[in-house]
Amino acid sequence: MKISLIIICLLAGVTVRAQDSTQLVQYKKRVLESTEVDFLMSYYTQDGENSSVGGGIGTEELTDLTPTIVVSIPLNDDDVLSIDAGISAYSSASSSNIDPFDGDRPADPNYASSGASRSDVWAGVTGTYSHSSDDRNTIWTTNLSFSAEYDYVSIGFGGSYTRLFNEKNTEFSIKGNVYLDTWSAIYPIELRGYSSADNDDEDDDYRFNLDDYPITGNPNYHPVNFKPFDSETRNSYSMGLTFSQILSKRMQALVSIDGVLQQGLLSTPYHRIYFSDIEDSFVENFHLADDVERLPDQRIKIAVGGRLNYFLNERVTIRTYYRYYIDDWDIDAHTLSLTVPVKLSDKFTVYPNYRYYTQTQTKYFAPYNQHLSTEQYYTSDYDLSKFDASQYGVGISYTDIFTGFKMWKFGLKSVDLRYNYYQRSNGLTANIISGGLKFVLE
Repeated sequence: MKISLIIICLLAGVTVRAQDSTQLVQYKKRVLESTEVDFLMSYYTQDGENSSVGGGIGTEELTDLTPTIVVSIPLNDDDVLSIDAGISAYSSASSSNIDPFDGDRPADPNYASSGASRSDVWAGVTGTYSHSSDDRNTIWTTNLSFSAEYDYVSIGFGGSYTRLFNEKNTEFSIKGNVYLDTWSAIYPIELRGYSSADNDDEDDDYRFNLDDYPITGNPNYHPVNFKPFDSETRNSYSMGLTFSQILSKRMQALVSIDGVLQQGLLSTPYHRIYFSDIEDSFVENFHLADDVERLPDQRIKIAVGGRLNYFLNERVTIRTYYRYYIDDWDIDAHTLSLTVPVKLSDKFTVYPNYRYYTQTQTKYFAPYNQHLSTEQYYTSDYDLSKFDASQYGVGISYTDIFTGFKMWKFGLKSVDLRYNYYQRSNGLTANIISGGLKFVLE
């Protein structure tokens, strides 16, 4: 009888422990408690006088509206699936001058053509799956993306691995991504009649008929340097390492290093080039291109950065960032930024910020009409020139962890609104307004 009682007690103990273990797993804290939905929107406008489509001159006026939705879904306690989908609808005076002769006024690089190339829409979607270990010290993710616009298609995939140590005070992560891109090359309209694809089956709208326009300057316009690109693909491979450490109750530091290898068509086919040793030809007020931008088919980029955040008190935080960038096109760049979030109340935070950027120019850059036809590579894209830039901004956020405001089955968790003004030393200016709403399924 005693032996039977002992066996029964032992079995009961095993059962209780098994139930306790099951309950521990069952009530394990979820990585994401419920579905979250972010509605994001940004409006961007810029102006300048160094259009790459115009070979370094002409209007850079552009507006862009980018609505995005991000849905994060907990699949179970450990796994989360996120879908990020958005579009970018832009109107560009610069790109409208790919064909400056399709408008209702004389062609001029300082004015936008009213033709079809004035606007375009980019659309993209990214899916990310993440898994966290039971102790939440290991996280790995994988992602897949697709995006497209009129002349461009991109497929991407990648992943990351994160490990936390030292009671989550230390974090190390590694990530990698691959993007496989394909151009559908669009050349300046005046060069299309010189394409090797020029044949009787070619769409007449693709051609440029010189006989329809009087040419001033050199009437014997013949861009002998121009040849269509043999390949219209570009592959990009990136890898990044990040190490972060909580140094004290008030201070946190992060160091990162990123590398990118690009191969393939790295030139933009509709960026015009003008040679100083070739006599100029004009139609109306527009300089006919001598060739298009030509850059090496490989580029290596390396960036090293660091962040240092200091919690001054319960209301004020100081966030600093520095990055050094270098590539094998001879561009060196430095970035400095400062953000100071100020907590106005339990729900409202305001964060003024400033960012400074400076870079040297690539060895392949020269301004409008200063390249030579004997050069192998050339660009007049001012993004690759020497310049300094400053960005001033302010943002305000609203956070309600109790989601007091409800919309159907969703509670409003946060609202974010920010404005930034950007200015370059070469005259380019931009205004950026962005905002977001985060909802939680209840």
